[in-house]
Amino acid sequence: MQRIVPNVWCQGNAAEAGAFYSAVLPETSSAVTMSYPMDDLPDFQRGYAGRPLIVDVTVGSYQIRLINAGNEFRPTPALSFILNVDPRLVDGGGDQARTRIHSIWDALADGGEVRMPLGAYPFSKLYGWVEDRFGVNWQLMLADPGAERRPMLMPQFLFTGPAAQARQAIDLYTGLLPDSGTGMLVPQPADPDAVMFAEFRLAGQWFSAMDGGTAHDFTFTPGLSLEVNCAGQEEIDALWEVLSAVPEAEQCGWSVDRFGVSWQIVPDNMGELMQKPGAYQRMLDMKKIIIAEL
Repeated sequence: MQRIVPNVWCQGNAAEAGAFYSAVLPETSSAVTMSYPMDDLPDFQRGYAGRPLIVDVTVGSYQIRLINAGNEFRPTPALSFILNVDPRLVDGGGDQARTRIHSIWDALADGGEVRMPLGAYPFSKLYGWVEDRFGVNWQLMLADPGAERRPMLMPQFLFTGPAAQARQAIDLYTGLLPDSGTGMLVPQPADPDAVMFAEFRLAGQWFSAMDGGTAHDFTFTPGLSLEVNCAGQEEIDALWEVLSAVPEAEQCGWSVDRFGVSWQIVPDNMGELMQKPGAYQRMLDMKKIIIAEL
């Protein structure tokens, strides 16, 4: 089971987004896995009765969850997805891998916003950064066939602001869960305390991070959050203690850490628990999830 699942806040169009990603990304499918209850919804959710609540997108073996909600939040480039296209894993090798990247790029850029044009860079022979029509940011990269293999999909943190934060965040996160640790870390030449690029593992999953400085006008939002599936109340309590630093953001298992990253700390059988009569309504009144009260 994937312990950490990125959640994308969709503005009433999660099913449309899921169908789009299924058509655009390789080895991808999507399915509605949870719907809103028909009755007893709060006023602000009445229009969603019976509609999809969760759409799960599977890219290869990697899961992304789309939340069907309102216009309250939108993803930002502070959390993006690196999509590695490895010529070693593509029939036809390098030429076909390049063709695949161009095809994906054209689809994601249609109605979106190009942040770094697709082309050759010192760190990759073919790379580009694009925000798609749903506000999700993607970094498409042709993997180096001589380098160590990495997953096809890998979330990346971009820490913005005057203070370098990536090292501190990596140290905090990798201390939370088993099978976590740091990998490659490249400091910025002008500021050794700042990270130009780093890789690390959380619960066996690869992530990357870098410091972006003050050149950016965005930061983290609940528009893209990280859901952690916990094995019981004790683990929920332990993670909540570390990852909830903004009391006013606590709601329905959601928290915001001291770096501004949004997390959902939930039991690993949350879907099953939500099937219990009245569980959805009880969850709406919670801050930290209390399993026994669901």
